[in-house]
Amino acid sequence: MVSRVRVWLNRTYAENVFFMDQLRRNPSDRAVEIHATHGDPDSPVLAAADTAELEPENLSPAGYVEYALDQCARRGIDVFVPRLHQSAIVAHRAEFEAVGTALLAPPPEAVAVFHDKVIAYEAVQAIGVPVPPWYRVRAADELVAAVEELEAGGHKACFKPASGAGGVGFRVITRTPFSLMHLSGFPSPYVPLELVLEGLRQAEEPVDWLVMPRLEQPEVSVDCLTGPDNRVRLAVGRTKNGRRRGFTLHEQWLDPARRIAEGFGLHYLSNIQFRMFGDRPVLMDVNTRPAGGLHQLSLCGVNAPWAAVQLALGEDPGEVVPPFLGQDYTVVSGPRPLRPVSLPHPRPETTDPLPAVPAPPSAEPAGSVGSAAQALPL
Repeated sequence: MVSRVRVWLNRTYAENVFFMDQLRRNPSDRAVEIHATHGDPDSPVLAAADTAELEPENLSPAGYVEYALDQCARRGIDVFVPRLHQSAIVAHRAEFEAVGTALLAPPPEAVAVFHDKVIAYEAVQAIGVPVPPWYRVRAADELVAAVEELEAGGHKACFKPASGAGGVGFRVITRTPFSLMHLSGFPSPYVPLELVLEGLRQAEEPVDWLVMPRLEQPEVSVDCLTGPDNRVRLAVGRTKNGRRRGFTLHEQWLDPARRIAEGFGLHYLSNIQFRMFGDRPVLMDVNTRPAGGLHQLSLCGVNAPWAAVQLALGEDPGEVVPPFLGQDYTVVSGPRPLRPVSLPHPRPETTDPLPAVPAPPSAEPAGSVGSAAQALPL
């Protein structure tokens, strides 16, 4: 009899309720139990899991590794998909293996390269993958120089943190003075240059920004599954052009993604994003974790989460080829059940969480609902 697989997702995105759904609906018909932890008691991933706990707050990276090792040992975790403190966790892979847990994450060297976008751009440029012009900025005068140089070339300047994820901190520079126009309608990513400069001059510490031209659509996110042997098993591009989404297997996107995934050992699931600079694709960002939209590959007949878990368990799925490309679609939000009662926070003086309450079945009504993005055909 084939044993069940126990998978843990830590402090992950709400969209990964679909990642969890796909693990349970795996084509191997293997029993999967999912453990989830989060800092938000109303995260939908806690309700979707078989068992769930709130994570202790304010742990250092080293303290979090101890907490994670304890979770894996006590919970009998077979595969751990780390998002929070990924860098610290992968540095202790041997210790997780010693308690019987495989990490579904790249080695520390690969994670380190892509933690800092400047290091990442320099590294991928060295292997021949095109990147946009970029400037590292830490002070007001450096920002002005970068913006003026980009504008002289006919580009709109934008900036984002040199390290970060999920588009947090992304802004587009405008020369339009602040006015009621900026206060009407929905909040915009556009911010007047003078306000940014004033904020920099008043800041107590320097910023660490990457300033670059605003890249054009389409945006193509290539989801890759790469083995510990550095060979890519799966590469499919998800296209984004406004509200319209779709899929592509065009080599102008897949070839540079494979070169990055194989060249830097982005083992298991990674997401490599491109946009257009002029008439050619350039690298925008690299995520050393599963993308929030990974489940959308199910529209192509692919269960990428399960193929990754198989690979982590040493059960090589071989080359994963989409049997077809799904039709264009859009993403809408929908309700998901929450836990009827919020979990208590663990005591701050210990990393040993309070006993977890099993999550209710996903079909069971709950007192309130959260939302997660679902893909619908156009």
